[in-house]
Amino acid sequence: MEAEFVSRAMAAATALAGELYLRVDDAVVIHNSNKLALRLFPCDVFARVALTGQEVAALEVELARRLAAVASPVAALEPRVEPRVYERDGFAVTLWTYYEVVAADLDLPGAYADVLHRLHTGMRGVEIATPHFLDRVAEAERLVTQRDETPALADADRHLLLSTLQSARERIHSRGAAEQLLHGEPHPGNLLNTCDGLLFIDFETCCRGPIEFDVAHVPEEVSARYPDVDQVLLAECRRLVLAMVAAWRWDILDEFPDGHQHGRNILTLLRQGPPWPTLGTLAAE
Repeated sequence: MEAEFVSRAMAAATALAGELYLRVDDAVVIHNSNKLALRLFPCDVFARVALTGQEVAALEVELARRLAAVASPVAALEPRVEPRVYERDGFAVTLWTYYEVVAADLDLPGAYADVLHRLHTGMRGVEIATPHFLDRVAEAERLVTQRDETPALADADRHLLLSTLQSARERIHSRGAAEQLLHGEPHPGNLLNTCDGLLFIDFETCCRGPIEFDVAHVPEEVSARYPDVDQVLLAECRRLVLAMVAAWRWDILDEFPDGHQHGRNILTLLRQGPPWPTLGTLAAE
């Protein structure tokens, strides 16, 4: 969220919490990207704030409610207020339980794979309208083809990304894998290690597709522990995810820190060829 909106968003969340009889003396920014994540004190509520019309908060709230009902490993909504999207001063606000993060278990990869498998099992029992993962691929392709939206992307890189997105999409489709509801981006940044165990957060990228698309977002030591993965499909999904993220880094509206350099790093990997690394491996370099 741009700096000019941050103070307004914090004020909106604080005022809303007060109206809901949640005491707030202070608000601390935990994360700022396309939306603002706040910890409200002393009520100890986690607030997510986005500009109205630039969020999929209603889907996220409804999905969190349904997954909690089947005991899926997801962060809970704030129990002291009605579970819904609140609108205040041009912002959409959702209120969640705040979790203290604890030290990771020694067998984190195994626990991570198990909790992702449990999430997928729970998701198979939830019927809710979501985009298809190929809709996100189509959006990445659109960015690459629209020069006015990716003006800094060189022609050779533009061709590489477009051909990679198209070929990976076709190869994934040809595998004919079963599809289901997915998290969309179950990478380590969207997993909390809490006293209540490992819990997934941030379902705004929820979509339908093969489970390998989700597994492509986790570290290799985790994917190796996930049961019954189609390894050929997983490799193609990793290639697809790399190309999608590279496309987003060249979006003129992208706010990722040093985004162009991150995009160039991914383009180098795509030129080098397989084996395809995970995004986490790239970030750790």
